[in-house]
Amino acid sequence: MTHDLPSPEKPLKIGTRGSPLAMAQAYETRRRLSEAFDLPQEAFQIIVIKVTGDAIQDRPLKEIGGKGLFTREIEEDLLSGKIDIAVHSMKDMPVDQPAGLLLDTYLPREDVRDAFISADKDGIAALAQGAVVGTSSLRRKAQLLNRRPDLQVVEFRGNVQTRLRKLAEGVAECTFLAMAGLNRLQMDEVPKHAISPDDMLPAVAQGAIGIERRADDAATAALLEAIHDGPTGQRLIAERAFLAQLDGSCETPIAGLAELNGTSLRLRGEVLRPDGSESIADEATAPIEDGAELGRAMAAKLLKQAGPGFFDWHS
Repeated sequence: MTHDLPSPEKPLKIGTRGSPLAMAQAYETRRRLSEAFDLPQEAFQIIVIKVTGDAIQDRPLKEIGGKGLFTREIEEDLLSGKIDIAVHSMKDMPVDQPAGLLLDTYLPREDVRDAFISADKDGIAALAQGAVVGTSSLRRKAQLLNRRPDLQVVEFRGNVQTRLRKLAEGVAECTFLAMAGLNRLQMDEVPKHAISPDDMLPAVAQGAIGIERRADDAATAALLEAIHDGPTGQRLIAERAFLAQLDGSCETPIAGLAELNGTSLRLRGEVLRPDGSESIADEATAPIEDGAELGRAMAAKLLKQAGPGFFDWHS
């Protein structure tokens, strides 16, 4: 490597949200960089940035601006040079990056599944008729109502700890979190049951950590290359191409999951009406190198299948 490495005197600045999960992801990034270059952790400085999405907890994301609420302030600091890289949960990332920024480094993907969280139930089938469930995810809400239209779904925003507190207070009988987040926070005590993707297809890029940088920062690009996980990148290329072709905002219930098998990539996708009244799904396989094309083709097929009127609620 021809560029100077970070040092405690001149550290690489890592920007992140301040939630416990976001901090855990930043710590993982720092650890991997430290180990890759045999540097002390002090050579990497974690900087917490307040974002609008964390400040507003009482309204659905789609009402206040969508996914960009978790990234805007961080990306502004990245562009201005206040930080050198930004660590993100990929499921929160819009498909389009601001000019001058690149998102092309991914850490090894965690468990992609959703977790059913309840003190005394082991899954959706065990819920009584008309049970109250809590989720802030438009995708999860639509999937739940598609399978169980009798359920009552209430808004359940906040970080992992906030949602668990709401559950303990009896706001709902159960909630749903990503297995990846619970694993990264080592929250083994949480009463959870993993939901198979066959029963609830996860959000696009769920379980993946992405690292964003300035496009013209060659030194940082060289650093990040050492910790990039190729297979995760291959899967996300297909999933995010699928998402981009459909709708990259938080305003459409979309699920998608790519899996590798040798030289092949299997992609599953689903799009739903927000009230769960209709679900359209597909799956297909292609060579790994054709993942982006497969994602776009599947999205086009689902859009055609949906036909006129399916997205009228969106406009």
